[in-house]
Amino acid sequence: MSAAAEVGLRRIFAVVDLLIDAVDEETLVPALLPVLLRAVPGDSIVWTPRPDPAHRPLTHPADLLSGDAWDAFARDAPADPLVAHTTFGPGDPMRRSTLQTNRAFHSLAAYTDVYRPVGAERQLAMSFPGGYVDALPRSICLAINRSGPDFTDNDVFAAALLRTRLTRVLNRLAPPAPTPAPGQVTRRESAVLALLAHGLTNQQIARRLAISPRTVDKHLEHAYAKLRVGGRVEAANAWLTRGDTAQLAS
Repeated sequence: MSAAAEVGLRRIFAVVDLLIDAVDEETLVPALLPVLLRAVPGDSIVWTPRPDPAHRPLTHPADLLSGDAWDAFARDAPADPLVAHTTFGPGDPMRRSTLQTNRAFHSLAAYTDVYRPVGAERQLAMSFPGGYVDALPRSICLAINRSGPDFTDNDVFAAALLRTRLTRVLNRLAPPAPTPAPGQVTRRESAVLALLAHGLTNQQIARRLAISPRTVDKHLEHAYAKLRVGGRVEAANAWLTRGDTAQLAS
């Protein structure tokens, strides 16, 4: 093993050690970000839980993005293919350069408004399951930025290793709600309904939950009967207004 590979492994082990000792998300994430930034070297890192009103996005350095920059990102993000990959795609570690040329990247409004001012000329991003919030399955988007050379295959591999371990610890720290009495909406049905109520299509729900569209259809069919509704709009309204998010079964 080369000296560089040994250094890379030590940096990954430092992340793993931190994850093993984690007791809550509030103390873990601020300590985790600089360690991740050493494991997959970059100039800055952005950690975004979604949907999760209780936990705001975090960055390292902490003052990386101003309020205006966050507003600009929210406005410009729908046209960004890397954001689409982490939001609606599989979310595996992806280099910006794999998705688009520099010219296409520089033509994005997000590049002008957000990325260029912070020196994010090269980016590596991924998303992964991040436990639950209010019975809704949550995901985490992690983006690492560089002003210098592009990310290597080894960087992508390291990110993939860390992605699996991050998923495990966040599922431990933010588990789903306890199982109630039989006959209520199941945990998986509740996850499908919650995403439906947030406007996702069946295909998008399937990608988010890593299940087939047919399975989504079956969960909705069963949930409609339990909620006594006849379709998507009624189910979404019932889920949002009846407080069923607290009624989960296994």
